[in-house]
Amino acid sequence: MKVKCPSCQTEVVWQTSNTFRPFCSERCKLIDLGEWADENNRIAGKPDPSQMENMTDEELFALMAKMQVDPTQD
Repeated sequence: MKVKCPSCQTEVVWQTSNTFRPFCSERCKLIDLGEWADENNRIAGKPDPSQMENMTDEELFALMAKMQVDPTQD
C-alpha cells in the first residue's frame, strides 16, 4: 500500500521496514514534530479538567492565555 508523506506529499510504501512511516524520511518526521512543538498543529477541543488539577498556577495562566480567557473572571 502507498500513502503520501504528511510533510512533503511524496508517495511512500507503507511497510514495517520503513522506520519513518508515514513519513518518507527522518527530515520530514522532524519537520512535523517541530510543527507540533511550535503549536502550529494541535488537536481541537477543550482541556480535560482532571489534568488541570495537577498544574501549577503558572501553567494554568499560560493555558488560559492560549485560550484567551481572563483569569479574573468568575
